[in-house]
Amino acid sequence: MGDGSKRSTLLHGEDWVSVWLGFGLIAVVLLGFRPDMPGFGWDGADIGKPFSTLNMQASFVLGAAFLGLSACGIALMGGRLVAYMTGFPLIFILAWIAQWLAGNAGIKAWGLSYVIFALLIGLSISNTVGVPEWLKPAVRTEYYIKAGLVILGSNILFQEILKAGFLGILQALLVIVVVWYACFRLSRKLRVDDEFAAIIATAVSVCGVSAAIAACGAIQGDRKKLSYTTSLVLIVAAPMMIVMPWIVTQADIPDVVGGAWIGGTIDTTAAVAAAGEMLGDAAANAAVIVKLSQNAMLGLAAFALSLWWSFRHKPQGVERPSASMIWERFPKFVLGFMAASVLFSFLAAPETVDATKPLMKGLRTWWFALSFVCIGLETRFAELFGMDDGRPALAFVGAQALNVVWTLLIAFLIFGGVLFPAPLL
Repeated sequence: MGDGSKRSTLLHGEDWVSVWLGFGLIAVVLLGFRPDMPGFGWDGADIGKPFSTLNMQASFVLGAAFLGLSACGIALMGGRLVAYMTGFPLIFILAWIAQWLAGNAGIKAWGLSYVIFALLIGLSISNTVGVPEWLKPAVRTEYYIKAGLVILGSNILFQEILKAGFLGILQALLVIVVVWYACFRLSRKLRVDDEFAAIIATAVSVCGVSAAIAACGAIQGDRKKLSYTTSLVLIVAAPMMIVMPWIVTQADIPDVVGGAWIGGTIDTTAAVAAAGEMLGDAAANAAVIVKLSQNAMLGLAAFALSLWWSFRHKPQGVERPSASMIWERFPKFVLGFMAASVLFSFLAAPETVDATKPLMKGLRTWWFALSFVCIGLETRFAELFGMDDGRPALAFVGAQALNVVWTLLIAFLIFGGVLFPAPLL
């Protein structure tokens, strides 16, 4: 590849443009532009709260900022700029509606997130009236996902890995490595393809939806497989949130061990927190420590998965991929993710990190909401639920069962006073 082509990719390739978009948002936040984020919390008594004047103004400002920055990226990539700017506001509105639905107190209590609503909204449109032609230029799933993942790096801090403690880190490592390998092998035994197996294994072993998104980006996977996996994550998390605390109580499992078990197996942070709270403070603290440890490993997991995929899926006839080939195939947004993590871990002032953390999390949530609306818009129900005759669903359930058994064993060994003194949490 000549120098001109490299420069072209750097400026016009989607991977790099998503990095520039993510860092563009990070830069304006660090320079002091910190818009109020729309709030979506409500219950039956104040259903209109998210529709207040101030909240709608905040939504408009945020939408305009997203449109302006993302349109710059579309222009760099040579996309249809006017068509994109025409369709983007509707994508943003649909993402807003998804977060409003997920903001209901009752829905939150069940651990159901905006992701499932964003996906269902997109699916309902694509499977009924269809996606109008004028909207299609704004359906940019991978662009939104990659920008969101770059921003996600700002919330994955090396200090938090240390803060989680030795026991949490040790459990996270043992769970991620063993469960990932076991899940991948089980999926392949069930004739699930490598791509699907990698997404499922990463979702089950690391941290659910965010891990599935990162895995799909890292291996440049099929977005339908991502939507299928995230749907399973969210569907399975709700009953686990209720059943696991009951098992802990009925089996007389120590609260700290039960919390560590919950934190290492339930795949959504909200469901982990809710399940831990059912068992008391000690269990809740252990659950959060373990969940935080696994979340903090996401960047390293994505980086390792990207390298592994580059070696495993080399072009036919090539015995050993060269460094330049690996670089060409390596997803550049992973580097943006890691760079954002380093920036917020070591270079930004601690008070700046603390002040911007909720905002960065909110910005990342918005990009993911946009991307899942688009996944729904690009998918037909028959394609989503009829994939591979249900084998991926069977692989996911089997993998989660393995995860539950292995993580309980590790939680007993690490938090139950077997290998180390039982911690007082």
